[in-house]
Amino acid sequence: MPDLIRIPCVLMRGGTSKGPYFIASDLPDETEARDRILISAMGSGNLLEIDGIGGGHPLTSKVAIVSPSRLPGVDVDYLFAQVKVEQRVVDTSPNCGNMLAGVGPFAIEAGLVAARDGVTRVRIFNVNTGRLIEAKVATPGRQVVYDGDVSIDGVPGTAAPVHLAFLGAAGSKTGKLLPTGCPINRIDGIEVSCVDAAMPVVLIRASDLSKTGYETPADFNADPDFMRRLEALRIEAGKLMGIPDAADRVIPKPVLIAPPANGGTLSTRYFMPHSCHTALAITGSVAVATAAVTPGTLAHAIAGDHPLPAKLGLEHPFGRLDVTLDRHPDYAEPAAYVVRTARRLFEGHVLVKASLLASNAAA
Repeated sequence: MPDLIRIPCVLMRGGTSKGPYFIASDLPDETEARDRILISAMGSGNLLEIDGIGGGHPLTSKVAIVSPSRLPGVDVDYLFAQVKVEQRVVDTSPNCGNMLAGVGPFAIEAGLVAARDGVTRVRIFNVNTGRLIEAKVATPGRQVVYDGDVSIDGVPGTAAPVHLAFLGAAGSKTGKLLPTGCPINRIDGIEVSCVDAAMPVVLIRASDLSKTGYETPADFNADPDFMRRLEALRIEAGKLMGIPDAADRVIPKPVLIAPPANGGTLSTRYFMPHSCHTALAITGSVAVATAAVTPGTLAHAIAGDHPLPAKLGLEHPFGRLDVTLDRHPDYAEPAAYVVRTARRLFEGHVLVKASLLASNAAA
């Protein structure tokens, strides 16, 4: 028998992230076996991910797992997996809104959702957070198109838009928009705002950590003392938010905020959490924007009042990401709307060792 297994997958760019998209039935049902496959496929445990298809960076070591949904009124389920680069670890506690941008096109082309002429609406249940997202995908002639005239900061060129609506995003992991019960807490003398909307985040004024908030990701990553202090604040914030094992997880995500420098609403620096994002995570942008319209938070203090519907411009190292917030009849908290793009890059099979499926395979 061959010692390599062929697993169908499609490599896609979703927003400012990239990774393989799988149909869930093509992967093992058992979590440990599935994670062994993903670690091997991506080459996790090596700085370059040289023995896999991962890109050697958290933004290019992501996986989307898609399946038909059993929930009424929902088209597909989407499980996001962050495969760590240098550690042989798979984390499914967060969601990824950039990879989410590719779920609708992938599901349509995989035959999981029937395309309509013009625009196809795909209702997506995010398994990680238990929340619904609606994607609108351009499908003229009942075909997914990727070429278009929409540009997003952090991605060269233009592409067809994918419209995402995050519905009922508040309390994605903790059950509350403000998990600590108040808009501001103090940790080690530093004021923070702990917010959970699509992604649990801890917001910190950059100036309180002796930063401007306009530094480059490389500046932050090259400052080990700052990174250690940020991690300590993140872990303590996690405990306050009901995430006692934050040290072993990638949530909550720390975000430095500052007044806008280029005409936006806020300047942001988003951490993943152990390196600074080169742009801004979509789920993180939903959390920051929601915080900005929540009175009492640090973000609201900088952004000022923004009556709904509101379009907020969040500045990041590569430019700006706009989030529109508006009331929704089915939810107490505002729905968040963003525009992303996606592209199908490669389709075929990823090869992994057959021995990984053995029940006694080493993790």
